[in-house]
Amino acid sequence: MPLLLIPKRVYSTNVASSFNSLISRYARLGQIHNARKMFDQMPNRNIASWNSIIAAYFQNSQPGHAQKLFDEMPERNLISWNALLSGYVKNGMITEARKVFDLMPERNVVSWTAMVRGYVQEGMISEAESLFLRMPEKNVVSWTVMLGGLIQERRIDDARRLFDEMPEKDVVAWTNMIGGYCQEGRLAEAREIFDEMPRRNVVSWTSMISGYVQNQRVDVARKLFEVMPEKNEVSWTAMLMGYTQCGRIQEASELFEVMPMKSVISCNLMILGFGDNGEVDKARRVFDQMRERDEGTWNAMIKVYERKGFYLEALDLFASMQRHRVRPNFPSLISVLSVCASLASLDHGREVHGQLVRSQFDHDVYVSSVLITMYVKCGNLVKAKLVFDSFAAKDVVMWNSIITGYAQHGLGEEALQIFHEMCSLGLAPDDITFIGLLSACSYTGKVVEGLEIFESMKCKYLVEPRTEHYACMVDLLGRAGKVNEAMNLIEKMPMEADAIVWGSLLGACRTHMKLDLAEVAAKKLLQLDPRNAGPCILLSNIYASKSRWRDVEELRENMRARSVSKSPGCSWIEVEKKVHMFTGGDSMGHPEHPMILRMLERLGGLLREAGYCPDGTFVLHDVDEEEKVHSLRYHSEKLAVAYGLLKLPEPMPIRVMKNLRVCGDCHSAIKLIAKVTRREIILRDANRFHHFKDGLCSCRDYW
Repeated sequence: MPLLLIPKRVYSTNVASSFNSLISRYARLGQIHNARKMFDQMPNRNIASWNSIIAAYFQNSQPGHAQKLFDEMPERNLISWNALLSGYVKNGMITEARKVFDLMPERNVVSWTAMVRGYVQEGMISEAESLFLRMPEKNVVSWTVMLGGLIQERRIDDARRLFDEMPEKDVVAWTNMIGGYCQEGRLAEAREIFDEMPRRNVVSWTSMISGYVQNQRVDVARKLFEVMPEKNEVSWTAMLMGYTQCGRIQEASELFEVMPMKSVISCNLMILGFGDNGEVDKARRVFDQMRERDEGTWNAMIKVYERKGFYLEALDLFASMQRHRVRPNFPSLISVLSVCASLASLDHGREVHGQLVRSQFDHDVYVSSVLITMYVKCGNLVKAKLVFDSFAAKDVVMWNSIITGYAQHGLGEEALQIFHEMCSLGLAPDDITFIGLLSACSYTGKVVEGLEIFESMKCKYLVEPRTEHYACMVDLLGRAGKVNEAMNLIEKMPMEADAIVWGSLLGACRTHMKLDLAEVAAKKLLQLDPRNAGPCILLSNIYASKSRWRDVEELRENMRARSVSKSPGCSWIEVEKKVHMFTGGDSMGHPEHPMILRMLERLGGLLREAGYCPDGTFVLHDVDEEEKVHSLRYHSEKLAVAYGLLKLPEPMPIRVMKNLRVCGDCHSAIKLIAKVTRREIILRDANRFHHFKDGLCSCRDYW
């Protein structure tokens, strides 16, 4: 049998083709060094080889190397020029792309279309349109690219005229028009296009369904979804999104159950959907059952925990995310920062701050505002001010954050000083600014200054007072003992007083024992929010302080009849990145309760020596004095302080948080604890901060 001889030219072509394929494969894998090694080892290179390696460099975002190789090419063809042009377009280098386009010795429809596409991608629709009109010949791709550009610029009527002029329309053009009309809310015209389509694919069907979903026409979307000839993952997810976005979680859940493929995106939607509906356990069940998770999954679950007040769970999940080597993204870091602020978890907050710095997110003005708020709520006002001072281009939100911070810490003078500095720089205050300022005046007894600021809001700063501002003024007057003036202000309000306003008045009545007005305020609050136990508790406090135990019991019976229960007092403290919770009553719920009891006994002896006498008016039951003392000893803030004294070394401040307003007895006791132990104690209650040191409180007992 004669030996089959393969011509050398054919052999060389086959070898070159194999090398070119390998170059393209390495480029797709991101292995540009291997691609270049393959190119350098080629015994014979043709134009296709050069084109392949140039495209590889562009694909791996190295346009400089691509251009250098193009310049070294021994010969070029139109494909080479088009590859260079398209490479610059794909890398968003539109100026360089246009230079190549202008230098091309010849152009074809591919060259013109690539340049038009480049302008469209960069949002330069006028330039794209100008070039499109000059094209010597156009194909269906050229028309479709230009159509997409007009839709992108929301010139839907111009897009329709171009669509009608198209000599040939592919399914992409039809689908683009559907999407464009849906984007503008013109669903009837979108449906008309959909119905006229000569042939539809799954993308067309999904585009129409998504249009209905985006415009809150979920039931119409479902009817169309049911008659789809074929559905893919995107179709199912679009329909699911429709239900979750409008809060129809039951229908979303039913659809999710029958989905043949549950994508990561669909699972993320269900986590957020269940979370928004308050079904946190179901959200976590979806999270736990997922085989694959992306950054969005972790972020969704953390966000659900943060929004619904599951702060400890959010921190645990954030730690788990890091153990799984999932790098936290911007949304998850912001969510955790909010959790740190709510829990006053300073150690975790510092850690997140460090991650934001490493990710270079800390230069964002919004992030800086959140950081300021976090440090303020963690009781570290010095660090909050450092963040504030380090940011040059401050916006009104950042100024508001630091003003509110000073207000919460009872530093009225500093808050007013920051406000004057803000105004001197020409920045106009907004309604939030004035809430911070009026709160600062209220917490520090600056009645005259508060009245002046309130009067200047409308006439000088053109900010219309809202209900929140009136609530601040009622609080300001009420704290100062001007309860009747506060009531007069409520009666003159241009809008109906809300629960915050009446709550401020009721709080003032509790402080100054104004029983007649307290009963008026409590009645109004119960009308506005019958399920809220707060008014009953405050009124009960007043009755109890006057030993009117029958009235206390009647109130409690009324609460039981309406199934209204009091939120238990709860305090917490962070020790070595772990948050320890305490509820009023006793310390039995804590694993170290015997040690805490011994510390409370020791503190009790020290306080008696210092002249402390428990104030039984803060006990709401008709019991003997011994039982009152026992009850007061186990208030949650005292338990947390005792644990802090046991676990936190000097000179570290003891930072305690409470969900309710600190009671008068605890306030007096903690002042003395700070004195006899020579420790600084920082307490954040539902209203403000108290810094205890040397037997004094930063509030000067005005709270």
